[in-house]
Parts: sequence; structure tokens; C-alpha cells
Amino acid sequence: MKIQPINKKLKLYGFNNLTKSLSFNFYDICYALTQEQHKGYIEYIDEEYNADRLVNILTDVAEIIGANILNVANQDYDPQGASVTMLVAENEVIEDGQPMRVIENESPGPSSSAVVGHLDKSHIAVHTYPENHPDKGISTFRADIDVSTCGRISPLKALNYLITSFEPDIAVMDYRVRGFTRDVNGKKYYKDHKINSIQNFIAEETRNCYQMIDVNVYQENIFHTKMILKEFDLDHYLFGVAKKELAKKEKQKIKKRIKKEMLEIFYGRNI
Repeated sequence: MKIQPINKKLKLYGFNNLTKSLSFNFYDICYALTQEQHKGYIEYIDEEYNADRLVNILTDVAEIIGANILNVANQDYDPQGASVTMLVAENEVIEDGQPMRVIENESPGPSSSAVVGHLDKSHIAVHTYPENHPDKGISTFRADIDVSTCGRISPLKALNYLITSFEPDIAVMDYRVRGFTRDVNGKKYYKDHKINSIQNFIAEETRNCYQMIDVNVYQENIFHTKMILKEFDLDHYLFGVAKKELAKKEKQKIKKRIKKEMLEIFYGRNI
């Protein structure tokens, strides 16, 4: 079924009822040799991604997509982890018969360096999940970020900022447009902007650093992309020790464990 794109001058009958949802999950992998180093890593993660910093990141997300924050709820958890939820609304009031604002092309939004809630029927939420292997020295930090909007605003322009903010080892992204909206003649529209792939909303410089896989169901307006870093530098994954301090055999063993962990997460199955 061919989906007809909406012209940017299209006039709607009433409110834009389309719901656009972006789910962004990222993983950071670490190897801590001792219990003390593992504890230090968890303390580092809890400080680096505490509720206050997450609020700042989601505030930037709201600004990028053009949303007005109505309410913020945030919580740090014991022993570890944090959650933030924002309710947001569009900054601009939508009036009947006004042209709708659309994403006119598939292009990345700003990066984290370029960015100097309850939502009204929309929300932004983040939850963090530190976790570790019981005896293999592997620690994994996961953050789940959900941006759900309705009306003219879309979460896709915030994706590039999220990736450059967290610099994940692995990221899994899902985007879906739900529902429909009507023009002034009553005709239904199931999508209000152009999209062929989530990858097109990520900067080329970032894409070049990752191996990426797409699984898209265009007829249902469902888009899925996952990515894993191409280059592997053991120092990037060690906490509390440098690779030059390790014996060659130990480095090979640790590298193998980390790569196995990353591939299992990326492909969603045990190896």
C-alpha cells in the first residue's frame, strides 16, 4: 500500500491526532576487575546519570522538538538507577485551518554540543538500569528514553542529540506513528512527515562510527534501527585499570568477554 505524504500546506480539521513515538535504548559496557572497581563503576554511573543530569538532558530534548514543559517528576533510586518523566505541550497554539508544520526532509537534528515534564497529551521519560555479571567482571548500564508527542511536534529531531549526549556502545531505536488525522474535507492521513529510515536523522559522522541494521514495516509506519560501535579499544571498556597494566593473555580474555557481551545485546540472543 502506498502511503500518500502530507503536503506542508495541508489544512487540518481540528487537532492533529497523530501520535509519534520514539523509543531510544542505549547500552554502556564496562569491565571491572575487582569488586572494589565494580563498586566504583556503579558509583560513577549513578553520579554521571543522576536524576538532575537526566532532567537537564530531557529539558534540551523538549527544546529541540519545540515542546513546552508542563511538569517534571524525577527520582534517584537506592541502591542505584534513576527515572525522570516530563509532561509537555507544543509551544505554539494550533488553530483550525492553520497549515501544519512538518519535517520537510530526513536530516539530523542538533548534537549535544550545539544545544546552548507531563506534556499535554505528550511525554518524555527516561529510566536507567545498571547491572552486572555475577562472576565475569562485566557491568552493563542501560538507559531507556521514550519521547511520545502529538500535534505538530516530532521526537525525531532530538535523536542526534541523544546519541551524541550518551555516546553509546550499542543503541536500539524504534519509531512509530499511530492513529490518523483529518484534513478539512474529512480525508484521513496516517503520517504527517517524510521518513524512510531512522538512520537519516543521525549525523553522517556518527553513522560512520557504527554498524547499523534497519528493520522497517513501511505499511504500518513502524521503523527500527540498531547500532553497535565498529572500533574496539580495550581502554574504553576498562574501569580502574589501563590495558598497558595487563598481561597479554589477560587482555585477550577480557576483550573476548566484552565483545561477546556486546554481540549478545546487539543480536538479542545468547552466543
